[in-house]
Amino acid sequence: MVGTAYLAPSPDAKPFVEIGQKVKEGQTLLIIEAMKTMNQIPSPRAGTVTAILIEDAQPVEYGMTVVVHSTADSDAMHVRLADESVCIGPPPSRESYLNIHQIVAACEITGADAVHPGYGFLSENAKFADILAAHNITFIGPSGDHIRIMGDKIEAKRTAKRLGIPVVPGSDGAISDEKEAKRVAAEIGYPVIIKASAGGGGRGMKVAHTEADLEVALQTAKSEAGAAFGDDAVYIEKYLEKPRHIEVQVFGDGAGRGVHFGERDCSLQRRHQKVWEEAN
Repeated sequence: MVGTAYLAPSPDAKPFVEIGQKVKEGQTLLIIEAMKTMNQIPSPRAGTVTAILIEDAQPVEYGMTVVVHSTADSDAMHVRLADESVCIGPPPSRESYLNIHQIVAACEITGADAVHPGYGFLSENAKFADILAAHNITFIGPSGDHIRIMGDKIEAKRTAKRLGIPVVPGSDGAISDEKEAKRVAAEIGYPVIIKASAGGGGRGMKVAHTEADLEVALQTAKSEAGAAFGDDAVYIEKYLEKPRHIEVQVFGDGAGRGVHFGERDCSLQRRHQKVWEEAN
């Protein structure tokens, strides 16, 4: 919707809602004036107002790019260069970049009709994709069902094995405790790598070269995965010390048509994060 957002029904009136106020589902949060028509924006659910992510009399433009950010990133270059930015919470990722309700609220208030998730955080979260779809907001990425199959590394590995695709030796599922981790590591041999089932970007990945390293590696990987992705599930694989990391990127239009962009060598990495990609 294109127009101007107002937080109160008139300049001298009280705002529709204030921080800390409890609201009911359907209660008016603000109005957007478009073509001389005042459009009420209702609350999608009952709850408590924790933040107001738009200023009074702020223009709402069609086709604008909206950036969400935590308070820690308020002065970041991408925030300063965006058409519009919305602060969605304090620095802890659970309260900002992993806060689905805040991101959906930012979309509803700004009128954003699509979300590009970037990488890490909620980019491979099936629940996030499903919730956006339920709010008629396009998730620029796979469907929730496809994320459940391939975004969850444990389920992706099971699917690959079921289809007869070779995989690196490792645990059959999530590792729940140190005893199980030691058993799996002893079977496949050290060194091993403990990896987060959710997310990516090199987060939640720790190498154990011996059994003495395993306890700290397991605890650190689970803690990092939980903080980065809101899911501390991890699994174990044999650690390949000098592999070639080759990717093939595929782009689909959501209507059954797709193309690939050839292969990319991503072997040059630092802390399990790619620093250079060479495409053919």
